[in-house]
Amino acid sequence: MLTQVSLSIPAGQRVLLAGPSGAGKSTLLRAMAGLLLTADQGDFSGQVLLDGDDVAETPGRVGLLQQDPLAGVVAETVGRDVAFGLENLSVQRDEIWRRVAGVLAATAFPYPSGHPTAALSGGETQRLALAGSLVLGAEVLLLDEPTSMLDVSSAQVVRDAVRRETVHRGTTLVVVEHHLGPWLDFADRLVVLGRGGRIVADGRPDEVLRRERTTLASEGVWVPGLPAPEPNRIDEGVVEPWPLEPFTSTGVRLGNTGGAAIVTASGIQVRRQAHLTGGRGTQIIALDDVDAALHRGRTLGVTGASGSGKSTLIAVLAGLLEPNSGDVMCAEHLGPLRRRRREPRPWKWRSAELAARLAWVPQMAESGVVSSTVFDEVMATSRAVGRGEGSDVARTHRRADAILETLGLSHLRDASPYHLSGGEQRRLMVAAALVHGPHGLLLDEPTVGQDRATWAAVVGCIASAQSAGAAAGLASHDLEAVTALDADPLRLEHGRIG
Repeated sequence: MLTQVSLSIPAGQRVLLAGPSGAGKSTLLRAMAGLLLTADQGDFSGQVLLDGDDVAETPGRVGLLQQDPLAGVVAETVGRDVAFGLENLSVQRDEIWRRVAGVLAATAFPYPSGHPTAALSGGETQRLALAGSLVLGAEVLLLDEPTSMLDVSSAQVVRDAVRRETVHRGTTLVVVEHHLGPWLDFADRLVVLGRGGRIVADGRPDEVLRRERTTLASEGVWVPGLPAPEPNRIDEGVVEPWPLEPFTSTGVRLGNTGGAAIVTASGIQVRRQAHLTGGRGTQIIALDDVDAALHRGRTLGVTGASGSGKSTLIAVLAGLLEPNSGDVMCAEHLGPLRRRRREPRPWKWRSAELAARLAWVPQMAESGVVSSTVFDEVMATSRAVGRGEGSDVARTHRRADAILETLGLSHLRDASPYHLSGGEQRRLMVAAALVHGPHGLLLDEPTVGQDRATWAAVVGCIASAQSAGAAAGLASHDLEAVTALDADPLRLEHGRIG
């Protein structure tokens, strides 16, 4: 929601737009791009003008990089995807490919133009989306968290590319970002939206940070120089693993049993074949001879550059992906019965059996949405595994209400998940993963898009589940989260343990 937001941005100005999760930053960018009426429901008043004309009537003059990079992928190869916008502007073919080659070089894209888009990691897809925005040469460029899924070095490459391309062209730039520090030397202006969707600060970045430092921190802005907040823990009884009766001998809480492994992966290799129209394709070795384990009461912190195999490893440990070679085995008490024997391989389990034991938070949060309201979303897995029925209903509802409150989502209980901000959707996926009490949590970049307060809530929920006896696997570029969770480190480099 935005409330009485008025901005006048001179041509060529570089604006950094900050504020807490859910304040309306992405909504404001869509309004600036002339897309608000088609992308959102609700009441709309006011106008957005570009040189005096309604921005919706100025096609090609404004470029928008959305928060979810997958939303803009339209072609099966990198080059064709970047070229798509130019084709729609009827640019000559030779000029299209000259500009595509130039922007891929400028962004140091790691693959050739013929590489399949389906074979890209989340961070690589984000770089692809940026290249597709830059190649258009729009007068106004709107970037919604363009480096949120990138490692430190890749993020710097992206910022350098944005700087070169926009300064050279005199582009007007608006960048939404939670972490201000890396952009401050480039921005002319810092605008901050508060929790009510109103502008609470506006001016030169150095002046705003000096004058409004305390206010910005209270609004959840990641003010440079301030340490990360302490995790906001939740009652462990709300996030403890649910007993797997009759698969446990006692039928009581297992608790933290001193770090016993619940899932162990040995010698894992994953090969992926991305097929293209006409039979062409590319084989990628995503993981090669990787060993990893999830231990009760501990977090495995999987780090590495974009495209190093982090998401693939999380999917393997979650039982969602069968490796081409190697073994993935669970602890005996977790295995579901098969003809009086337990099945130890998670990727062999039925969907309800898997969901009851291991929960997964996807890197692209919206891809995990299955329900029409926030509350139904957090209850979906509990209902699927029989914990939202009978005598378990009251307990499950209490867990859901407490987790939604901690994650700042209780006021959105009846809202559509598709109408949430990117950060809110990600917290919703964390809530949905916790409510039914899994024994293992596999989380892919769960802190992306979070302000200081919501970051503390997400990390606190994971830490509390860990203390209650759950095992966690975290794939992340967020080293502060890895540190806060005292995670056991595992760094990947090109699919191998570094």
